[in-house]
Amino acid sequence: MNQDELKALVGQAALQYVVEGEIVGVGTGSTVNKFIEALAAMKGRIPGAVSSSNASTERLEAIGIPVFDANDVGEIAVYIDGADEIDPHGNMIKGGGAALTREKIVAAQSRRFVCIADESKQVPVLGRFPVPVEVIPMATQRVIRQFAALGGTARVRLKEGRPLVTDNGQHILDVAGLAIAQPLEFESRVSQWPGVVTVGVFAHQKAAVCLLGTAGGVRTLQY
Repeated sequence: MNQDELKALVGQAALQYVVEGEIVGVGTGSTVNKFIEALAAMKGRIPGAVSSSNASTERLEAIGIPVFDANDVGEIAVYIDGADEIDPHGNMIKGGGAALTREKIVAAQSRRFVCIADESKQVPVLGRFPVPVEVIPMATQRVIRQFAALGGTARVRLKEGRPLVTDNGQHILDVAGLAIAQPLEFESRVSQWPGVVTVGVFAHQKAAVCLLGTAGGVRTLQY
């Protein structure tokens, strides 16, 4: 199977974790788009969803699933989202789709995080994929220097030659050259830097389950 077929496989498999009668948290990205397509089959059996991005909201509403503001709901039963990397303990790098802040908010509001990914996203140590960091624009150069002191190379993510602007009106730094052996400590430290909105290491909100698409089918990993 090609990567697109693997994404469809795990997107379909994630339906088993959706709790009937309860709101589902929905992430962002190409793998999640496959989950949203599969979720159409449960329309009418769930009240709706809380979405982590404008793009996912549009897709959900297009298939007739209501989308709620996170402030208008309590605890969410399960959050389904992809990852750019996932380590053997369920820690992840996320934010390749620039939705990391809202993804972390919905993950924190959910009882369970189910990661859906193809096997190429599995790594022994986080950091091969550049770490996305959402920053307030005026802090950009100082945060770049702070990452340089850690041995990382941070660059502003561009779109059509200009800094990409997130759904929250901020910019993204992509930080290469890091090997994150202690994700929890790294996330806690970088989150304290003034001007950092969110760092794309998900260790405080790590996955409880990963549905991994492989050539042999879906592997279920528990953490």
